[in-house]
This record gives sequence, structure tokens and C-alpha cells, in this order.
Amino acid sequence: MIILKCNNLTKIFPVTSGYLKEKTGLVKAVDGVSLNIEKGETFGLVGESGSGKTTLGKLILGILKPNSGSIELATDKPQVIFQDPYNSLDPKMRVGEIVAEGLVVGRPETEDRRPKTGDRRPETAGRVEEMLDLVRLPKGSINKYPHQFSGGERQRIAIARAVITKPEFIVCDEPVSSLDVTVQLQILKLLKEIQKNFGITYLFISHDLRIIRYMCDKIAVMKEGRIVEEGPTKTVYSNPSAPYTKLLLSSVLFYEYSR
Repeated sequence: MIILKCNNLTKIFPVTSGYLKEKTGLVKAVDGVSLNIEKGETFGLVGESGSGKTTLGKLILGILKPNSGSIELATDKPQVIFQDPYNSLDPKMRVGEIVAEGLVVGRPETEDRRPKTGDRRPETAGRVEEMLDLVRLPKGSINKYPHQFSGGERQRIAIARAVITKPEFIVCDEPVSSLDVTVQLQILKLLKEIQKNFGITYLFISHDLRIIRYMCDKIAVMKEGRIVEEGPTKTVYSNPSAPYTKLLLSSVLFYEYSR
């Protein structure tokens, strides 16, 4: 079953200059991209900075609107795990409030939709504790603030926030790039475990070819807004066809994450 279908997506941004920000040109951040993602798989999107990976992710999530093309997403509640666990969590909110955000936003407008640390509703307090256990954080974390946690722990909080709504599809936008290698592996293994237990589909965006190889069933290689190569991960890595893919692979000293 195809959970995501993108057809000929294009996103154009104006180029401005000067004090008055006059438009001097246009840049195609995403240029005619088409791809399909199967339910339950991890689809990797790889390329250098500025290749259009994150813009494509934002189009899929509905954060940005395409200039042309179409997106068919077979779920109404996609989630996202952002790159920076320091900036993606509100420093003024307690962990319990942060994790419960998805459930609170989904309540009817006639109810109080503000997240509360002491909220004892079964659909909030119980689920928050369940999610903290899922990402291996102690229940006492619920009353703490983000600054009291390490980078890896903050990303666990972000994962709990994404998973609490029982999503079918999550965009992982460089979710471990700001973490050291040891913590990266812990978070990657956690994401794999969650996927296995809940059948979640991932779009995994990264510039790191080693992480993409470890995580992904299929990959698409982006350059200057276009997909230059796509296929099963093993095939692309062992026998790349696009010159750009060959260049990327030749520049990386691979090491294997222990599975």
C-alpha cells in the first residue's frame, strides 16, 4: 500500500537583495519531484545542504504549499521530529505538557485545550507516562523542563511527542545530526524499535550517508531540487548509477552501526 505519493512537485522561492529586498530572481528549491513511499517502510532522502530535502519534507507536511504538483498522503495526522532538540521544545513548558501537546490540540474547541502538567485525564496523563516509558525516560521527567535534559534525552522527548498521537507517518528531519555518535545510535535504534512495534512509516531526511544506509529500505538522492537517483538502499549503495551519487559515496568513510 502506498501511504505517500508525490507527483511533479515544484517549490519556487524569490531571490531578493538590497535594503528594500527587491526581487532579483527565482530559485527552484524543489524541481519536479515525484516519489512513492510504501506503508511501513523507511524511505531515505539524502543530499548535500541546499539540495531541497527539508523543503520537500515541509511540502509533504503541509508547512509549505507547492507552486505546482500534487501530494496524496493516506493519513490525516502526519508528525515530524525536527533536527534540533534544543529549539524544537518550548523551554517554558514542562515535559508532560510538551508530550501531551498532540492530544490537547486534538480536543474539541469547547474543551480547555491548554496542556496542563497535572491533567489527570486518562487520555493525557496516562498516555504521557506511557510515552515516557516507551522512550526510556523516568516518570519523574514529566514535571521537569527541557533545559534539565541532555541533547539525546530532549530528542527522546520530541519522539514521545510525535508518537503519542499514534501516527502512521513521521517525517524525521535530520533527527540525530546534532548528537554525538554514541547517542545517535541509541536514538536510531529507538526509532527502529518504535517502527517495528507500531508499523509507522518514516521519511528519513539526512545528509549522512552512513545513517541513511543503517535506517532506510529505499532512498532517493537529491541534488539542486531534483531526484537524481532512487531505489532500494542496498542497490544504490552497491551499484550507484548517477555520477552525483557516486561522488557522494566516494567521499564517505563508512563504518557500520551495530544492529
